[in-house]
Parts: sequence; structure tokens; C-alpha cells
Amino acid sequence: MKAAFAEPEIITRKGKPVSVIIPIKEYEEMIERLDDAEDVAYLKQARTKPLSFRPLRDYLAERRKARV
Repeated sequence: MKAAFAEPEIITRKGKPVSVIIPIKEYEEMIERLDDAEDVAYLKQARTKPLSFRPLRDYLAERRKARV
């Protein structure tokens, strides 16, 4: 089934654009790109935070204490 329109349809109210009708495929692709952009932004933010690690033996000792 082909889309009824190839160009986005702009809906206006009182001469000002308020909505856009686009084919569902185009909408899904746009949402996917937005999700990807959010992921990239999150990764960039996460990379700016300093990493901190602790020795495995400290972690295991803490877990043992929590069980008791």
C-alpha cells in the first residue's frame, strides 16, 4: 500500500502551523534517529564522569558482611 501523500502535510490554525501529517514509515525512522541521538548524548555524559573502581576482595567482604 502506497502512502496517500509523499510530502508532509502541514495543518494550520489561524494561519499558523500547528501539526504535521507524515507517513508512518517516516515517523518510525524519525523516532529511531531520536532514540539513537538520546543514546549518544547519554554516552557522552557518562564518559565525562570519573570512573571509580574498588578491589574485588573489598566488594566480596562487603557482601559477606551483608549476609550475616
